[in-house]
Amino acid sequence: MRDFASETSVKPEITAFFDEDTNTISYVVKDPASNACAVIDSVMDMDYAAGRIAYAHADRIIDHIRRNDLKLEWLIETHAHADHLSAAPYIQEKLGGKIGIGENIKVVQEVFGKIFNEGTQWKRDGSEFDALFRDADTYRIGTMQVRVMHTPGHTPACMTHVVGDAAFVGDTLFMPDGGSARADFPGGDAGQLYDSIQKILALPDETRLFMCHDYGPNGRDIQWETTVAEEKAHNIHVGGGKTREEFIRFRTERDAQLDMPRLIIPSIQVNMKAGHLPEPDDSGTRMLKVPLNRL
Repeated sequence: MRDFASETSVKPEITAFFDEDTNTISYVVKDPASNACAVIDSVMDMDYAAGRIAYAHADRIIDHIRRNDLKLEWLIETHAHADHLSAAPYIQEKLGGKIGIGENIKVVQEVFGKIFNEGTQWKRDGSEFDALFRDADTYRIGTMQVRVMHTPGHTPACMTHVVGDAAFVGDTLFMPDGGSARADFPGGDAGQLYDSIQKILALPDETRLFMCHDYGPNGRDIQWETTVAEEKAHNIHVGGGKTREEFIRFRTERDAQLDMPRLIIPSIQVNMKAGHLPEPDDSGTRMLKVPLNRL
């Protein structure tokens, strides 16, 4: 495990944007020493029943960046989300920046390319993204160095991005009273998820952890920021020294009771291609597929 302790003196400026429809939190992460920023886990609005998309959530982020005269350098996806559609290409078109995700998106593309019958003409090489990160890779947001940790288990492509005293964990962890993400999607693995969580919990205790989702368990207000110390002590799935075997047993039993996410079918089709919508047909209409009895 790398020693991140010397880097926690850097404190990125973080602005959160909560999407009520999907319970997703997107972030603008600003370098305190410059006007450089990154967007993490953006959301495209979708009314699935009506087949309509919109960009109100993304426009809030764009407005924030423009009003504060920021320079967008990165659009980061912590993983290929199954519960919301990415707005990264829309934001990139307006503001620039590079779209990045973990290199194992190629594994996700291979698995779901078959499920959605994408055909042999689709390369499944991650080339829709501008950058594919490997474990321990680094990149910069202005003067800040970001380190990337591979944290699979929820999906093969899950990555945690650590910048200064902050870490963006995607769906790997939830708030302490929310526990952890499911591990039953194709390519998921409860044992891997436990191991990934331990990597996150090995960061310095004071590290701020930022969640991708929160559902307000037991009626509490929505929250998205906690610390390594709080997760180690109080997380209901892994805190207090719970063993790997205990976690696997619980996670497997729990996942068997869960329904598929409401937007998994459109989300995976779009997100495995960096948020790009399907090409229009001869009439100019874009179509999504619904594979029957595959999920």
